[in-house]
Parts: sequence; C-alpha cells; structure tokens
Amino acid sequence: MRAIDLNGVTWRKSSYSNTSGGECVEIAPNLPTLVPVRDSKNPAHGTVLFGTDAWAEFVSSVKAQ
Repeated sequence: MRAIDLNGVTWRKSSYSNTSGGECVEIAPNLPTLVPVRDSKNPAHGTVLFGTDAWAEFVSSVKAQ
C-alpha cells in the first residue's frame, strides 16, 4: 500500500463534536477520491481513509437513523 501525504489537507471538525473535549471527529473533505477521518484530540494516532462513495453512503445511513 502506498503512503498518502495528508500534510496539506484542510481538516474540519464535526458539528457534532462538543466543546468540552469529547467526541472530536475531524474530516478532510477536500480530496477528490478519499475522505480522511481522525480523532482531533489524538491526530498522531492515525487516520481512517474512506472512499468518497463509501463516505457518502455512511453519512446518508447515519442521517436516516
């Protein structure tokens, strides 16, 4: 698997993250084929990469709940 350089991406914190330090999920929605997701409290612990179609399906499923 090749490494993906995420140094230049713009991270956006989820609107569902709270200000007291909990549930801080960030995404970088500005890549053409991937949506990186990370914990903003621990960004060095890794990033999960979703394909844009998989991410759209996930978000749609969550909104339908």
